Amino acid sequence: MDRRFALLGLAALAGCGFELRHEPELRFKTLALTGFPPDSPLALGLKRQLKRTPVQIVDDPNRAEVVLEVLREFRDRTVVASTSVGQVREWQLRLQFDYLIRTPAGELLVPKVELRLARDMNYTETAALAKEQEAANLYGAMQSDAIAQVMRRLAAVKLPA
Repeated sequence: MDRRFALLGLAALAGCGFELRHEPELRFKTLALTGFPPDSPLALGLKRQLKRTPVQIVDDPNRAEVVLEVLREFRDRTVVASTSVGQVREWQLRLQFDYLIRTPAGELLVPKVELRLARDMNYTETAALAKEQEAANLYGAMQSDAIAQVMRRLAAVKLPA
C-alpha cells in the first residue's frame, strides 16, 4: 500500500513540471569584477559561484567580454527597538549592494542595480555572543541571496552583436 502512494507521489511530481534549481547559463566566456573592497565577502562568494560555471574571471577589465562594476557595498546595523533605559532589544541588519554590468568599452548591459536586503534580529545582552553568531549567520544568508540575484542578472545579459 505504501509503495503505491510513493509511486503515485513520484508520478504527480514528474507531471507537474517540478525541477531542481540549477546554475544559470551565462552567455559570455570572460568576466571582470571591479570596484570590490579588498576583503569583500561578496566578491569571494561571487568568485566561488562563478567557478561552478565555464566563465573565466580575468583581472584586466579590457580583456573581459563583460565587466561587473561595484559602485557600493555596505553593511550596517541599526537599532529598531530599545528599552526606556537604552538597552537594545531589536536590531535591523542591512546589506546594500549597488552595481552595474557593462562592456569594457563602457556600454551598459544592465543599468545601475540598487540591491537592498534587511533582516530583523531580536537582542538580549545576556546572550551577546550567541547573538553575534546569529548576526553573522543572517549576514551570510543575505550575502547568499545577493549573490543568487547577481547570478540571475548575469544570466540575463545579452552581448551586443
